[in-house]
Amino acid sequence: MRLLVTNDDGIDSPFLTELVLALRSSGQDVCVAAPRNEQSWVGAAKSRNRPVHSAPADKGLGCPTWIVDGTPSDCVNIAIDHLLPEPPEGVVSGINVGLNASLGFIIASGTVAGAWEGALHGLPAVAVSQDVTYEVYEHLKSANGKPDGTLLSTLRMSASHAARLIPGLVAATAPRTFVIHNLNFPYPCRADSPVKHTVPARNLVPGLFSPQAEDGTHRLIFTAGEDVSPSGALTDRAALAAGWISHSILDYTKLGT
Repeated sequence: MRLLVTNDDGIDSPFLTELVLALRSSGQDVCVAAPRNEQSWVGAAKSRNRPVHSAPADKGLGCPTWIVDGTPSDCVNIAIDHLLPEPPEGVVSGINVGLNASLGFIIASGTVAGAWEGALHGLPAVAVSQDVTYEVYEHLKSANGKPDGTLLSTLRMSASHAARLIPGLVAATAPRTFVIHNLNFPYPCRADSPVKHTVPARNLVPGLFSPQAEDGTHRLIFTAGEDVSPSGALTDRAALAAGWISHSILDYTKLGT
C-alpha cells in the first residue's frame, strides 16, 4: 500500500520516525513529506502569503523524504501534486506528541489537518496521536524531543499498533468520502491495549492565554478544558483514561445534518 506520511511536530520528530519504521516493517510503501519546523495547533492553515520551499532529504528513514517549509496541509498538498512519483493510496499524519482528542483539540490540530488534506484530495486518511502525561511532556521538551526509555517503549508499541491498523482502515475507506480515522494511543500503551470505537469528547476550552504582560503579550497556557459530553457514548478522552486505544471516525459530510 502506497502511503504518504506527514506530521505537525516536524521532520526530526522521533515520533514520526517510529511510525515510518513500523509502517515500512509491516510492508507498506512509504513516502514522507513533513514540516521543517514544529507546526502544532495550526489547524488546516495553508501558507497563502509566502512561497513554500520543498527539498528532498535523507533522514535515515529508508524511504523518499522531503522537507517542506510550511504547514502539514502545505506538506500534503505539495507532495501529492508535485513531489510523489505516483499518487498515494492513503495519507497518514503523526505520530503526534500528545493527544488529539475532543473537539477543542481535533479542530485545532495540525496532525488532524494533515490527514484532512488527504481527504480533500479524495484519499482515505488517518491521524495518529500519542497521549502523554504533563510530566512526560515537560521531560521530553527538556530533553530536546528525545524520548526516554519508558516513553520510547510506549511509542514503539503505539507505532506497531498503528502499522497494524492503518492498512485496514485505508482499505475500508472509500475514496472521496471526506472521512478521517483519528487514532489516539494511551500512555502507557501495551501489546494488549484494546481498540475502542469512540466519539470526540465535547470539551469547552476557555482561558488558553495568559493575561497581558507588561510588554503587551499573551502566552499560551495549556488546559484540557471542561468535558461537557453527554452521557452514553464512549468518548476518546474516556477511552484514553481507561488505557484503551481510541478510534474515532470523523465524517465531515455529517456537519450540519
